[in-house]
Amino acid sequence: MALLAQTLETEKVKGWPEYICELSYEDRFLRRRKLVSECGTAFVVDLPRTTDLKHGDRLLLSNGKTVEIRARSEALVAITGDNLLALAWHIGNRHTPCQIESDRLLIRRDRVIEQMIQRLGGATQNVTEPFTAEGGAYGVGRTQSHSHGHSHHSHHSDQLPDSHEHN
Repeated sequence: MALLAQTLETEKVKGWPEYICELSYEDRFLRRRKLVSECGTAFVVDLPRTTDLKHGDRLLLSNGKTVEIRARSEALVAITGDNLLALAWHIGNRHTPCQIESDRLLIRRDRVIEQMIQRLGGATQNVTEPFTAEGGAYGVGRTQSHSHGHSHHSHHSDQLPDSHEHN
């Protein structure tokens, strides 16, 4: 019988987890999926709704043991510069997931975004480390509730060469 994880524990749980499962940013956004811990224990995640698992969250298995979710190292770009707030705005305007820190921004590697950042005076450096992007303003976790299909809002500026519109 396969182990089942239907309960997510987001509060800090005392003690060591029995299992650890490292997942990429994309893989941590799930509702139902078979996963395998670092030691090879397979289990099925079956949550009530699509969930953005955070680094440190724990899943409770049907056998009473826990699996700690950890952010896997990924190919990222570290962005620095004197105009970090403006750079963060431009990244957000492109709906690009971004990890915001006091002295840098982290995004997944994207040559077009990297070139835009460099044109705007930012510096980019390839790094490999865990990615824990900010959650979205329109939904819990990621921006899955932010509709582009039937929205009547637009991001429009005559002064921004890279402006875009959602219709």
